Amino acid sequence: MTVSTQGMKVNWGSRTARASVELLSSMRFSISLLTVICIASVIGTVLKQQEPLGNYVNQFGPFWAQVFSLVSLNTVYSAWWFLLILAFLVISTSLCIARNAPKILADFNELKEDLREKSLKAFGHRAEGTLAESPEVAARRIGQTLVQSGWKVKLQHRDAGWMVAAKKGTANKLGYIAAHSAIVLVCIGGLLDGDMIVRAQMLLHGKSTYTGGGLIADVPAQHRLSDSNPTFRANLLVSEGAQSSTAILNQPGGVLLQDLPFSIELKKFIVEYYSTGMPKLFASDIIIHDKETGDKIPARVEVNHPASYKGVEIYQSSFDDGGSSVTLKAIPMAAASKPFEIQGTIGSSSALTNGSEKLTLEYTALRVINVENFAQGAGSGADVRKVDLRHAIDTRLGAANKTATQKELRNVGPSVSYKLRDASGQAREFNNYMLPVKVDESESSPAVYLLGVRENPMDAFQYLRIPVDAEGGMNTFLRMRAALADPVQREMAVKRYARMAIDEDRPELVRQLAASASRAMALFAGAGPEGGSSGDAATKVAGLQAISDFMEVNVPEAERNRAGEVLVRILNGVLFELTQMTRQQAGLQPLPQDEKTQGFMAQMVLSLSDAHHYPAPMAFELKDFTQVQASVFQVARAPGKTIVYLGCAFLILGVFAMLYVRERRVWVWLAPGGGKPDNSGDDSGAAQSVPESAGSSHATMALSTNRKTMDGDKEFEMLKTKLLQAPL
Repeated sequence: MTVSTQGMKVNWGSRTARASVELLSSMRFSISLLTVICIASVIGTVLKQQEPLGNYVNQFGPFWAQVFSLVSLNTVYSAWWFLLILAFLVISTSLCIARNAPKILADFNELKEDLREKSLKAFGHRAEGTLAESPEVAARRIGQTLVQSGWKVKLQHRDAGWMVAAKKGTANKLGYIAAHSAIVLVCIGGLLDGDMIVRAQMLLHGKSTYTGGGLIADVPAQHRLSDSNPTFRANLLVSEGAQSSTAILNQPGGVLLQDLPFSIELKKFIVEYYSTGMPKLFASDIIIHDKETGDKIPARVEVNHPASYKGVEIYQSSFDDGGSSVTLKAIPMAAASKPFEIQGTIGSSSALTNGSEKLTLEYTALRVINVENFAQGAGSGADVRKVDLRHAIDTRLGAANKTATQKELRNVGPSVSYKLRDASGQAREFNNYMLPVKVDESESSPAVYLLGVRENPMDAFQYLRIPVDAEGGMNTFLRMRAALADPVQREMAVKRYARMAIDEDRPELVRQLAASASRAMALFAGAGPEGGSSGDAATKVAGLQAISDFMEVNVPEAERNRAGEVLVRILNGVLFELTQMTRQQAGLQPLPQDEKTQGFMAQMVLSLSDAHHYPAPMAFELKDFTQVQASVFQVARAPGKTIVYLGCAFLILGVFAMLYVRERRVWVWLAPGGGKPDNSGDDSGAAQSVPESAGSSHATMALSTNRKTMDGDKEFEMLKTKLLQAPL
C-alpha cells in the first residue's frame, strides 16, 4: 500500500468546506507547516529571545528592532502566529493519520493471496522450478519453512493448484503512524507548556501584563496568576537569607506574576570556578516552605539536577547579585571636582551634582572574581563577560606603549560597574578594578589602576591606566591633575626645570628654555598661550595630542622628528619637577632618579594625557564591599513534558521502523506437474482441474519489497534455495 499525499475527500458540506478539509488533511500542507516551524525555530535559536528592546536597537538598529517587535521575532515561541501554526499542524497531521491509518491497519493482515501466476512473472525477483512433490505437500512444506523464519503465511487452495502467500516486516507501515503521531504529541505538549493557557487566562479571566514598579506585594490581582495555574514557566530571584513565593513571567509589553503554592528560602549559594574564571559549579541550598502545612523541606538545586515539589520543578538557572553594598571613593577628573566617599547598593542609584549639572549614579554590578587573559594575541576564555582585558587595555584612551611579554590567566581581584546618567537620560557605563594590576612584568613597569568606560553596551571597555605611586595609591596622579590645571604651579615647575637644566650664568638660554617649556606645559594642560582656557572643556585639545597638533601646524615636516624629541624631553622633565613639587607640598619624600621612577613617570605622562579624554568629571574607586549572593531559579509546571517524552519515543520507533524495517512479500504458486497455468479471473477460458495424484509440481516464486537493496537480492537467493530445494 502506498501512502497518498492527497487530502481527505468528503461528500458533505459546501465546496469551500470540502476544499478546506482536503487541504488540511494533505501531506503537502503538513510538510509546509513543519517547514515554517523549523525556520521559526532557527530564528528563535539565533536571535536572543525576550531581550530588552534597547539591546536589539543597539545591535541591529531601530528599524530592525521595530520589525522584530512587530512580528514577534524576539518572542518567537510565545508569538500568536507560532502557536496558531502549531495548532494547525496538530489538526493537519491528525487528519493525515485519520485518512491513512484505516488503510494501513486493513493492509496489516492482508497477504494478497489472490494474485495470479501471470502477475508473479511480472516481478523483478522471480524464479521457477519443478518439485518432486505434489502441490499440496510442497505448499505445506514451504509454508512451514516460512513460518519458522518469522514470516506470516497463508495457504490458498484453488482448482488449478496451491498458492502460498507470506509477509514479513509489517512494522514498516506502523512506523508511519508512529512518526506522525509523534508530531501530534510533541506539538500538543508544546502547546500545553507554552503560553497558550496563560494567554487564554488573559483573554477569558481579565488578566493583563504589569508595566509599573514598586513592591511585588502591591501588584493588583489582575496581574497575578493563581498557584493552581496548570502550566507556567517563570523566573524567581532569591537573595541569600531571604525567601520568595512569587515568580515572574515575561510577556510582550510587561510581566505577569505567578504565585507559587510554596515559598523558597535561599540558605546559601555556592559557586566554584575553573582556573580560567568560568563557573564550574553553582548550586543553591534551599528550604521549601509549604504554605498549607507549614512544612519546611530542605533541598539542594544544581544545574541539571532540579528539585521538585507539588508538581513544580525548580531549576538552577543562573546567579546574580543579591543587593551587595559598596563603598566608592570619587576620583576627581576635573579641577572643579572634589574627592568624597559614597555608599550604595547594587541595583540602586544615588543623585549627584557637579556644579549646576545633575547626575545619577547607578550601581549595576559587583564582581568579586575577575580572571583575565593577558596573553598576547589570545582570546579571552577567562572572562565570563567575554571581554579580553589585554586587548581592551591596549586600545584604551589615548596613546601608550604596547606590552609584548607573554602573560597567563590570573585573578585581578574585584571590580565594580556603574553608570553615570545625565539629566537628559543619556548614560555611560564604567567598570573599575579595585586593586592595581601589573600589566607589564618588567621591573621598571609600575602596576596600574584600571578605569574602564564605554559609550555603547555592545562595545568593549576602554581602560585608563593610572600608575600606583610609592605610597601604594593614586594620590600622586590626583595631585598632578590639580597642579596641571593651576597656571602658577605649572610656571613654578617650568622655572625649576630651567634652572636645573642650564647654568644661571646663561640667562638668555634659561629664558628660551623656560619659554619652550611653558608652551609645552600649556599645550599639554589644554590651556591657551597665556595660560588661560583655549575653549570649551568639552572641545579643547590637550595632552600629547595637543602637542602633536601644534607641531604639525608650526614645525616644518623635515624638522618634526628632531623638534618632537626635544619637546617631549622638555615636557617629561617639567612634569618630573612638577611631581617632585607636589610631593614636597604634601610632605612626602622626593622620588629617586632611578629606573623604577623612569617607568613610573613614563606611565604618569601617558595617564595624564589620556585623562583629558575621560568623559566624566569623576571616576569612582571601589574601596570596600559586602557581597550578597542571589540565585535565579526557573520554576515550571509542565504537564506537556510527559506527552513530549512519549512523542519522542514514538518518533524514535517510527523513524527506526520506516528506515530499518523492510516490508517483504513472497508468493509461491504450485501447479501439478504438466498442468496448465492458473487462469483464475481470466475471461479467456475456464480453469481446468488437474488431478493432484501427479507426483510432481511446477513452482513459480516471486518476492516484492518496499525498498530495492542488496540485502533484498541476497534474501531472495536464500529463499529460492530454501523453498525450491526439491528439484527433480
